[in-house]
Amino acid sequence: MVLAVYPGTFDPMTLGHEDVLDRALSLFGNVVLAVAASTRKKPLFTLQERLELARELTAGKPGVKVVGYEGLLVDLVRELGAKVIVRGVRAVSDFEYEFQLAGMNRTLAAGVETVFLMPALEHQFVSGSFVREIASMGGDVSRFVAARTQELLRRKFSS
Repeated sequence: MVLAVYPGTFDPMTLGHEDVLDRALSLFGNVVLAVAASTRKKPLFTLQERLELARELTAGKPGVKVVGYEGLLVDLVRELGAKVIVRGVRAVSDFEYEFQLAGMNRTLAAGVETVFLMPALEHQFVSGSFVREIASMGGDVSRFVAARTQELLRRKFSS
């Protein structure tokens, strides 16, 4: 089986992320969900909180391992011995950025392929940014994230 790495900030992990993960699992069997520290993005949740949530949400999925990382993704991919990077794309604007990133990763790590997966139609417009914004204003995010994520968002924004 080919080991794939699905990287992201996952701030928070959405149903779209979960959908892409499930699609990657059906293709590769073993997927490392790599949660990026991404301090330059100033995430709402700490790396530890995002790791804990990802582990909770993927607990019933055989073949998934959750890790955190800092630095270059290709370094993690090499360390894990993975051959594939999975990226979720929702729109053409995502693809343009992801295409450039895939080219850079290929240059830095020859032999590692990037595979683009689209989430189901009902998740194609969902982003962590939108979810955080809606939740920050007290909106209902139940169609976009798991119940556990909703609970954590409520706690963050009620403080």
